[in-house]
Amino acid sequence: MPEAAPAEVTVALDGAHGCIADARAQTSKFLARVQGEYGLQVSARTMDLGQLVVSELVTNALKYAPGPVLLHLRIVDGMLEIEVWDTDPTLPLARAADAGRVGQHGLEIVMAVVQGIEVRREPVGKCVTARLPLSEDPVT
Repeated sequence: MPEAAPAEVTVALDGAHGCIADARAQTSKFLARVQGEYGLQVSARTMDLGQLVVSELVTNALKYAPGPVLLHLRIVDGMLEIEVWDTDPTLPLARAADAGRVGQHGLEIVMAVVQGIEVRREPVGKCVTARLPLSEDPVT
């Protein structure tokens, strides 16, 4: 990838109607750009899971944190990194599996489909970073 134009994008989300759908669309657009401009292979699975992870993380951020949300997408070492920052410093915890529970499965879903996840407090709020391989091939 050229150093002059890193494969990354940041999107500010204000919680307005349709912003979660916009976040998914921005993810799809970003991955299409990665394929077209950088010639990197992005599997259909990564396209789908990238949108799912963005949807779940942005939904949680908008639901539990007051104020704006930032979505940052970038490519690092053959991986799609999805970062979602919000204003609430409370770190999320995956709940124990409960087939009878309605809702509140977002973090469980994310953890089941990503290759790695990190949650950290920031000077203001927190940042959740999830990683997905760009292709089906194992990353070496």
